[in-house]
Amino acid sequence: MDTVLTARHCEIANELRERAAAVLERLGALAGRAVEGAAVFSLDAGLAGVELRLNAPGRAPLVAAAGAADHRTALDRAEEKLKTQVARASGRSRGGRHSAELPQV
Repeated sequence: MDTVLTARHCEIANELRERAAAVLERLGALAGRAVEGAAVFSLDAGLAGVELRLNAPGRAPLVAAAGAADHRTALDRAEEKLKTQVARASGRSRGGRHSAELPQV
């Protein structure tokens, strides 16, 4: 999977770049046929933001964005959002109250 990391109006430490690449690889593997993953780090009015995007052929891109006081926390929040989308898109059950089969009438 191709991975693109971008920083807008900020500098990102190498260890955070490596973590973002690892997150995209892990979520790309869960998504199945993901061919491209992108992480965009931004800093706007003192708020650190991260947008994660996964692209797979024949599907709409999965996108999750989050903001926080620092990029590490924003990355973690965006990862959780994208993980939920990946699970829903791949048809995996999340174990909630709607995951049980409906009774046959």
